[in-house]
Amino acid sequence: MDTGDTAWVLASAALVLLMTPGLAFFYGGMVRSKSVLNMMMMSLGAMGVVGVLWVLVGYSTAFGADLGGGLLGKPFEFFGLSGLLTPDSLFGTIPTTVFVSFQAMFAIITVALISGAIADRARFGPWLLFAGLWALVVYFPVAHWVFDFDGKDADGNVVDPGGWIANKLAAIDFAGGTAVHINAGAAALALAIVLGKRVGWPKDRMKPHSLPLVVLGAGLLWFGWYGFNAGSALGANATAGVTFINTTVATSAAMLAWLLVERVRDGHATTLGAASGVVAGLVAITPACSSVTPLGAIAVGAITGALCALAVSLKYRLGIDDSLDVVGVHLVGGLSGTILIGFFASDAAPAGVNGLFYGGGVDQLWRQAVGAIAVFAYSFVLSLALGYLVKLTVGFRAEQDDEVGGIDEAEHAETAYDLGGLSGSRGSAKPSVAAGASAVLEGSNKS
Repeated sequence: MDTGDTAWVLASAALVLLMTPGLAFFYGGMVRSKSVLNMMMMSLGAMGVVGVLWVLVGYSTAFGADLGGGLLGKPFEFFGLSGLLTPDSLFGTIPTTVFVSFQAMFAIITVALISGAIADRARFGPWLLFAGLWALVVYFPVAHWVFDFDGKDADGNVVDPGGWIANKLAAIDFAGGTAVHINAGAAALALAIVLGKRVGWPKDRMKPHSLPLVVLGAGLLWFGWYGFNAGSALGANATAGVTFINTTVATSAAMLAWLLVERVRDGHATTLGAASGVVAGLVAITPACSSVTPLGAIAVGAITGALCALAVSLKYRLGIDDSLDVVGVHLVGGLSGTILIGFFASDAAPAGVNGLFYGGGVDQLWRQAVGAIAVFAYSFVLSLALGYLVKLTVGFRAEQDDEVGGIDEAEHAETAYDLGGLSGSRGSAKPSVAAGASAVLEGSNKS
């Protein structure tokens, strides 16, 4: 065991966990005021459901002994983390429990990401049911495909086979472009189809109710993403340093590219666009951060930022109400970042592979494309099936009156903003002012 590596991965796990509350702020600010609590609760609920499932069967399914073909680990091999709690149980240079904790945070945020596509109209209980089923049937197996590398003995012989994408296909996905972002984006697309359009969409303009919350959420995501990417080096080492700087420059380039597209297309650059560009860049560099140079990272970020800025408007043409652009940012961004590795990978980076633009031909490119398509197809089909299963059994979508009146009150008996206190016990505000403020909020909720 290396104490420096252990300390870094523990800190990274905490950073990745922070990303889920950050996502709650990001998504919560983007919805209308009458839906913000429900939106945030969907992220918090994912933390509860997936956190428990990961310890019971999730880790075993993802990293247990392969059942054959690199498709699935033994679901009950480490049930309740049995056998992993002893000091001599190591994963590389860190305790196995530290690796388990780190990977748990990936599972949590992947499920939470999906919720943005069904904002304003999903019932909380059915969402938790879907989240649990999806984690069991989709995320845990895909994590095995992508993150479980073959265990080898001192002579290089495989003694513990892992997932097929990581080993047989040899596609590069350092921190989850396929397992996290393409996976969640495909599920988001499926659920947007299952639940249908929000009442009034696209005729009514459904603007974010709090852009400061959106920016706060984007900042927390960027901060936490260093644990996501640099933490995936599983050590305080040179690979962590390269992935750290690549994460920074790719995200910066993506934000600028998104703003440029907005400026050319719409005549102005927006705060929402800047925050969305940040997330698009983070998504794109996630699979590529160990395989490109900083110059390649800038290219990956800029290309993906522009593509995502263009992609988010397609939902209006296609008539698919992806409420908070999960498909446009995470699916498109994940596909872009994963496939661009085949063009911009350089053997100067830790992964040691050359892409098309660095003399490597199309060998890595086709591997990246196959991995991306396989995860998309698997996730979309099963997510569609699980979504309809929940819809037809317990009902997934809120009643129309609840959606129009405010899903926060209908599902949680709460509202995010109570302006009644403006009148105060000291009489610092006149009743007419408080009443007027309440009327404004009510009108906002009705809109």
